[in-house]
Amino acid sequence: MTLSFTVDDRFHAAAEEWGEQRLMDTEEALETKVEQALLEIEHLVAGVHEVEFTVDGREVRYEPTDDLAAFLESQAAEAGIDEAAVLKLHVDLFASVFLDDDEERPPNAPPT
Repeated sequence: MTLSFTVDDRFHAAAEEWGEQRLMDTEEALETKVEQALLEIEHLVAGVHEVEFTVDGREVRYEPTDDLAAFLESQAAEAGIDEAAVLKLHVDLFASVFLDDDEERPPNAPPT
């Protein structure tokens, strides 16, 4: 099952900011951020350490592992939406995760 979704403005802006911090163009940064998000999701669900996907503009195409596909199918059925929408929601959660935080961390914060 190949799923496709369009990254939203929030995710795109986070990728652009992340790329600017690393002197990368937006397209490369977006691809890297999508990869990071998909890797995190696959690793949490299926223990996977590699993903293959395509990004065309803002459109992401991805074939999840069987474990992730089953997980997405279950969540989609429960929520009444399709699997691609569920995957997009999970990917969107990672929009700002990899940005550098310029704010001072509280003294009791766990190490990063």
